[in-house]
This record gives sequence, C-alpha cells and structure tokens, in this order.
Amino acid sequence: MAEIIQKDGTWVFDGDALRLTPGRDKNVGLLRRSLGEITVPLRALAGVSFEQGRRSGRLRLRLRDGADPLLHATGGRLAEPHDPYGLTVEPDRYGVAAYLVDEVRNALLLEQVPAGPVDEYLLPGPAVPLSVSAGDGTASFDGEQVRLEWNWKTEDAKAAAGTRTLALADIAAVEWQPAVGLENGHLRFIVRNAPTEAPAKYDPNAVELWGFKKDPLMALVAAAVQARLPHPARPAAERPAPLPAAAPATATATASASGTEDEHDALLRRLRELGDLHRGGVLTDEEFALAKQAVLKRM
Repeated sequence: MAEIIQKDGTWVFDGDALRLTPGRDKNVGLLRRSLGEITVPLRALAGVSFEQGRRSGRLRLRLRDGADPLLHATGGRLAEPHDPYGLTVEPDRYGVAAYLVDEVRNALLLEQVPAGPVDEYLLPGPAVPLSVSAGDGTASFDGEQVRLEWNWKTEDAKAAAGTRTLALADIAAVEWQPAVGLENGHLRFIVRNAPTEAPAKYDPNAVELWGFKKDPLMALVAAAVQARLPHPARPAAERPAPLPAAAPATATATASASGTEDEHDALLRRLRELGDLHRGGVLTDEEFALAKQAVLKRM
C-alpha cells in the first residue's frame, strides 16, 4: 500500500483503487470538500504524474475518457482548488509521491489497463439527493427529478413561469459552464424535443451563474444527473443488461475456496507473459524489473 498525507488531502493506493480524501486546508475548494472521499478504481486510470517544483510539487491523475461523470459534465473546466484529481506536495514528501506514482504505474502495467476511452461510467458521481443554491436559483436532484426554484434576482419573465420540475427521462443532456471574466456561466438542462437558444438568464431550464463562491457546487448537480443519463459513447439501447441474481451459497463457497489458487495461477501466467515480452524487446530491462517486482509482491 502507498499513502501520502498532505494539507490538501490524503491519497491511498491499495493496488486495486486510489482513495482520495480532501484535506481541511483553506486552499481546498468548496466543491472538493463537498464531494468528499472519492474511490477511483484502477481500471478508470489512464495515468499518474508527479511534477516537482522549488516550493511544492503536484501529483496529478489522468482518468480514461468517459470514466467519470464529473469530468464529463465539467469538460475540464474545474479550477485547481476544486479539481479532485490533483494534490499539492510539500518538498519533504517528494520521495513518497514518487513511490506512489511507481506503485500505480506498476499496477497499471501488471493489470494491462488500457489508457483509451470507455463506454460506461466507472465512478458513480456525487451522491443524491443534493441541492445547491447559486446565481439566480436553486437546483435540486433526487435521482429521478430535477427541481429548479427561482430567487429575487431571477429575471421577471423567467420567474413568472414558476418552479420547474424535470423528469430524468425528459432530459437529453446537461451543461455546466463556469463564469469567466465578464461572461456569466450556467447550469442548463437540455430537454427532449424542446430546443432553445435563449441565454440562461431567460431559459426556464437553466440557472445563470455569476462567478460567486457557490457556483462550482452546481457542477455536482450536473455530474449527478450526467451519471444517470445514457453514456455519451454508448446508445441507451446498448446499455448493459441488469446483473444476474446472486449465485447459490454452495457455488459461492466453492468459488471462494478456489479463488486463492486461481489468482496464484494467474500471477504465474503473468510472469511468463512478462518474460516473453522482455525477451521479445517489448519491455525494457527497467520496465520488466518493475513489473516482475509488482507480480512477486502480489504472490
């Protein structure tokens, strides 16, 4: 296991997943604190890097495209204080950071995790129900419906339409755009068969954002809804079928008893594969040594 504890947060890698827990430092963004602990499965990772600096370093995770509904909903527009996949590292912990990077890279190599895109979400997104007030309204989501309520700052015609309730089945897409410079941002829900080009200020299916402190929290609502929409890389008709019922107790017990033996055999096969790749020139001496060491640790 590899672990690094910093003011910004704590990252723990157990070989199968990375647990990212936000710290309590004042520099940790409101969205990051509200999101809480995130568990990133190994198969969702495309890579990890560590950049050293004179005063501090930075650990960064790169997730596979389409794996995280939060990243999809925000389109890479989260500012650094709110980005859950970066961690500031103090100089005296550079060695620990480098060790964590090596462990994650070895595991990715060992498990042969591809870096390409996926057609299903591998992270669940923010928990529901949730409700956020920012800009000209409040957006609430309970997993089935989005509710939009307006405040005294809402444009009159939009407020006159009253509270909006959108069923998840009626939502085709969700957009989150932060305020940048003089341009206001928004959280907008694209409703099926009801296209609009109206600015968020006048759109009854959008909350207008003005760049205030709570604006980033609207990204949580966007991500929670996105996680429950058909994955953009996969048509709704092709979504996976429900998982089959649990196996009988006897079968489960048998599988448990043979699990250790099967895993040991798989690791032996992996060692032989690594040896073939090394002899064939696919792996360098250093890459082969690192991968072999990771396999032996598992054994």
